[in-house]
Amino acid sequence: MDALFGPFVEFEFMRRALVATLAMSLGATPIGCLLILRRMSLVGDAMAHAVLPGAAAGYLLAGMSLVAMSLGGLVAALLVVLASGVVSRRTPQREDASVAAFYIIALALGVLLVSLKGSPVDVMHLLFGSVLAVDDAALLQMALVATVTLLSLAVMYRPLLLESFDPGFLRSLQGPGAWAHMALMVLLVLNLVSAFQAMGTLMGVGLMMLPGLAARFWVAGLGAMFVLSAVIGVFAGGLGLLLSYHLELPSGPSVVLVCGGVYVLSVLFGRREGLLMRRPADRSS
Repeated sequence: MDALFGPFVEFEFMRRALVATLAMSLGATPIGCLLILRRMSLVGDAMAHAVLPGAAAGYLLAGMSLVAMSLGGLVAALLVVLASGVVSRRTPQREDASVAAFYIIALALGVLLVSLKGSPVDVMHLLFGSVLAVDDAALLQMALVATVTLLSLAVMYRPLLLESFDPGFLRSLQGPGAWAHMALMVLLVLNLVSAFQAMGTLMGVGLMMLPGLAARFWVAGLGAMFVLSAVIGVFAGGLGLLLSYHLELPSGPSVVLVCGGVYVLSVLFGRREGLLMRRPADRSS
């Protein structure tokens, strides 16, 4: 019992880290589930890279200021969303290809900006974060973004559901398909921006996507997928922090690797098409 609860009772930084992973699990994992249903899983990774140049610009202007880096990351990622959307609608190129092009440009620009006035340590902080160093301002930001995300999903649940499964049907009803897509992209960017202080731009997308990918092997409904992915995220956050504390490992990668372990177990033993749970005839096919 002391090994499980002692670090959180004794150390404030462990409690802060636990609250941070809880907020990210509640807000980010439903976004990951929607991206999975829309076959846009890699868009989350692309947007995580797109945050970097704006965060780097904020760092150059104001140092390690949460407000400056968050605003910069938000603007940069939204510009990538808008630019890729314009290219995909005005040219024959598909949206995933245009997102890939702009995120690579953004990543290179971000690394260049940080190198002008920073060090490799600064780049590593932006990419991987430090959940054990989260302060009150970062916790408040993550809680606010999680609240806005959950409220927005509650309001837009039906349009997002229809647009994810059958965008053509929603367009035939003259529904808000384009607005729903843009709202989802904005929520994605908000969650990535709020996560980069704690998990970094790269580790944050792991906590966003892996719980939903694992939940897909256990439940079918979108609502159930939301709930299970959040539970997996909270579990991975707690266990990952404990492992990082007792084994003296980096906290962010530990959390994401626990998510990865849950995903691998789900692939093998998930009751919905898990590899070892399928009938022999299905397995051979």
